[in-house]
Amino acid sequence: MTHSSATHTTDIAIIGAGPAALFAAFECRMLRLDCILTDVLDCVGGQCAALYPEKPIYDIPAHPSITGGDLIAALEEQIAPFNVPRLLGSRISQLEGEAGAFTLRNERGDVIHAKAIIIAAGAGAFGPNRPPLEGLDVYERSGSVQYYVKKRAAFEGKRIVVAGGGDSALDWALSLSDIAETLYLVHRRDRFRGAPETLAQIEAKIEAGAIEKIVPYQLHGLRGTDGQLSHVEVIALDETVRALEADVLLPFYGLSTDLGPVASWGLETQRSTIAVEPATMQTNLEGIFAIGDVAHYPGKMKLILQGFSEGAVAAHAAHHVARPDKALRFEHSTSRGQPGKV
Repeated sequence: MTHSSATHTTDIAIIGAGPAALFAAFECRMLRLDCILTDVLDCVGGQCAALYPEKPIYDIPAHPSITGGDLIAALEEQIAPFNVPRLLGSRISQLEGEAGAFTLRNERGDVIHAKAIIIAAGAGAFGPNRPPLEGLDVYERSGSVQYYVKKRAAFEGKRIVVAGGGDSALDWALSLSDIAETLYLVHRRDRFRGAPETLAQIEAKIEAGAIEKIVPYQLHGLRGTDGQLSHVEVIALDETVRALEADVLLPFYGLSTDLGPVASWGLETQRSTIAVEPATMQTNLEGIFAIGDVAHYPGKMKLILQGFSEGAVAAHAAHHVARPDKALRFEHSTSRGQPGKV
């Protein structure tokens, strides 16, 4: 479907649509500030939606356990009364103007006039680190090689090779071993990187025969017909090659991140993060704020719950930029009233 470009005028432009961005939108609307959500992805949720919609999260207050997908659904429900507009599926590429009069454009040609900006871009534009295997793209297109688990049930009865030694590899090896026909866990070292409890669970699965540990080996090649995987080749340090029968390969080698055009806007950056003043979450440029994983300051913890707090701080600070002539009196939500009726 062809998308025609549009022009939007608002108080706050929020770059990103992950959990911190969604809660920042809620805070903005509770302060009677208009806002718009933008994201390069074609759906809201950021990494929660793209990388681990079915993976449980254990450190969200009042939720002993909640999946990434359910968290995003709850945040969407929270802002639903406000009908916050959104521009998805295109990256913000240009910024002009100054505090009180910014103009942003995305790669599709949409234009946003905003008084202040909240950058909630997570890890920036992210993508998987792909293994250097011949013919990889053919197997990616067929779904034989995947980098994210969106629907756990889709792997039931499959012969699975999980490659990697970090948290993502270990967590998904544990989860999928319950439904896979066979599951191989491949790592180039004989030790994994994970929490002690996770490592203990992995060892228990290995002893029970639910996971076969292939160490120290690295990915070496892919075999199959017409993009349908039949074997994953792995190689040891002594160049011994093994062929593992497999329907799907899940390489978990982390994400490559890039701030993209944001890095050229004159913001003070450090290793794909943006420096902010924690009392306001404002960057070195007046009227531009940053929250969530993309924001950096002394003592920063990259936790979703901290991103929520930063969203509230940024919204209050942005009010002074968007409505400089209107005093802001702090109110609790219990005093302000029901969302959607403010």
